[in-house]
Amino acid sequence: MPQHTAPQKNEPVIIREQANPYRDCIQGLANQPITVVRLLRDAVNENPVVARDRKFNVPEIHDIVGRLVENRPRVAIIAGAPDHPAHLLDRPQALMAAIRIWEQGGVPFLFHVPVICDGTAQNNIGQSYSLVSRNNTAAAVNITFEGHSYHAAYVIAGCDKSPAAVVAGLAAADLARAHRGDQAPVWAVFAPSHVLKGGEIPDGTRRLLNKIADDADHAGHDDLGGDIRENMRYILQCTSDEAFAGLLERARLIGIIDSATERRVLDELAAATCDSKGGICAFNGTGNSSRTMLAAFGLTPPELELLTDVPPFAAVAVGIDALFSAFNKPEYAISNLLKRNFANFVRVHNATGSSSNMLLHLPFMMRYAGFDITIDDYQDVRTTTPVPEIFAHSLTENRDTFVLAQQMAEGKNRGMESIYRVLSDLGVEMDLDAPTILGKSWAERIANLDNPVDLSLGDKSVIRATPVRQRSGVDVITGSFFENCAVKTSGMSDHLLSHFNDHVFIVRYYENEHLCNADFAAADMVDRLMKTEGVDPELIAAIVKRNGGDVTDGTSSHDMLAQGLLSFAFVIGGQGPQAYGMPEMFAPSQNLRHHRILEASSMLITDGRYSGVTKGACIGHMVPEAFVGGGIGHLQNGDVLRLDLTKLTLDWLDRDAFVAGQEIVANPADLPTRAPLFAERQHRMINRQQDIAASNVMDHVSNAARGIVPDVVDRRAVNPWR
Repeated sequence: MPQHTAPQKNEPVIIREQANPYRDCIQGLANQPITVVRLLRDAVNENPVVARDRKFNVPEIHDIVGRLVENRPRVAIIAGAPDHPAHLLDRPQALMAAIRIWEQGGVPFLFHVPVICDGTAQNNIGQSYSLVSRNNTAAAVNITFEGHSYHAAYVIAGCDKSPAAVVAGLAAADLARAHRGDQAPVWAVFAPSHVLKGGEIPDGTRRLLNKIADDADHAGHDDLGGDIRENMRYILQCTSDEAFAGLLERARLIGIIDSATERRVLDELAAATCDSKGGICAFNGTGNSSRTMLAAFGLTPPELELLTDVPPFAAVAVGIDALFSAFNKPEYAISNLLKRNFANFVRVHNATGSSSNMLLHLPFMMRYAGFDITIDDYQDVRTTTPVPEIFAHSLTENRDTFVLAQQMAEGKNRGMESIYRVLSDLGVEMDLDAPTILGKSWAERIANLDNPVDLSLGDKSVIRATPVRQRSGVDVITGSFFENCAVKTSGMSDHLLSHFNDHVFIVRYYENEHLCNADFAAADMVDRLMKTEGVDPELIAAIVKRNGGDVTDGTSSHDMLAQGLLSFAFVIGGQGPQAYGMPEMFAPSQNLRHHRILEASSMLITDGRYSGVTKGACIGHMVPEAFVGGGIGHLQNGDVLRLDLTKLTLDWLDRDAFVAGQEIVANPADLPTRAPLFAERQHRMINRQQDIAASNVMDHVSNAARGIVPDVVDRRAVNPWR
């Protein structure tokens, strides 16, 4: 595939298409030029050095009118709202992009989209607005892009749901234009926001935390003391703050600290968390998984892939120039890059241990682009082309994403190009002929990359040429009482993967995460579990025996839990997209991960979502969700579940038969006796749904396996991707 180069300034690009509303409709030609003048005037005033070095002058109105009539490239710069930390530095980059677009003969425009910070929305009603914001942002991007008839986009991509939303909105425009037939396709280049440098626990706060841990030890709660010390090893991020919140609540409830001390520590941690430059948090959550996604799809130049600050003008120019080189070449349109690189991204996603949220966002984007893709296609690629884990990402050993960005800036790796090279060298069947927005195939981009990772980094390297382990990524699980769900294998240690393979659990059911969090923090947690409805000595004995233990040896309930012989499945139902907007169950997952006893013994199951930074045994995205009659909504306390991580199955077992020594697989939704229970729950789900403004209830959407897209988007996704 030949490399395309930016056109010379004396060869202006004219977009080849029949439709040009700025020529054929006077109103747009009358309205829009003043927005361009203001944008370029701001660009000069706020970037005086760049403007001076390039001898850049703000054009006259008639110059802009002339370009619009000629059908020069109309390029939308899409940025985020400054109330999100990832978008604090968008403006200087956007204004530099505007200068370069005009220099290259195009017409720049700027618009912003709202972006919810998932951290801010965590564990409160905001999470019921988070996922729907993705769909609404996709619509908003599409509305503005199509309504103002732009040709291309330079996207300053943030974190959480926003990058996938912008991709989807642009891809939807591309699909509609292909149907109309009189317009050029949509081209886009993405510049992910810089990485947020993790904070540090202040010395005084650290001393106080150490004292709390010591006091917990002396009070006979060494598990809590150990959990606090373990969390102190992490870089300070909103995620570790959430874990501290759970740990300090436990300390207060057992009388180690008072509420004033709890508040003081949390406030001190919060004040020390975020660097003033903002950025995408340094953990490998949905934000940085989205960064990985954009690069893996070939939408991001290396110069813009991993930043720690505002990019220099030269880097922004690379992105703009890539766009101008792609114009009038449909093979570089956004939908074609998605199609050609879909399987590549699935492999990269697994190799980098990225966010389980991407199993929602990947089919979401592809279906907006018109491709009939579900998580079955994801699992098919994953199964057909298994990949090892090559990311040694760590928040405790100085290998977070900020460090990865530093290593790339120092020339110690080439970001996504290094990942493609490593996987190719390891024999993974990457499609190296797939195009990228740079006008090069992946084969051309990595041809001269003999050493994808600087060997001098040793164990400090985040990207590894030698696999960290053979099993990684996110698995799709099927079972007797549901169609599919997701488990983040990369979030489980080798010990947990082995320990929970062919393992049985007792169900403890919750209708919201707050009740589950309360149990996790309770001083009498073990007693509560033992008093779960339906739990009796016979069931406990059968569970422990099946998991390789023996209740006759006098082992206490506490120790059976700590040894992982007595195991519970904490099921949080009624969190699906139609029920409650599919909030993340991040707080309970963090509380599980940072609770020595629970992590060893138990797992979380939900029809809600899990965060990209989730660790431990967490299963989510269950389809069908409880709200529409899924089996998860028919589970009850004391039920028995069997997890098999080799066969990738999760089954409901008949309780009475299990106690009698038989494992009969069935679906609790088939039991007539469960109908009244489900009816009561559904009534409460309908009532609880009114917590959410009617304008943002996710109604008439596909299920999680199909990306949770509007029904009309789902119906139009009929094109094959292979």
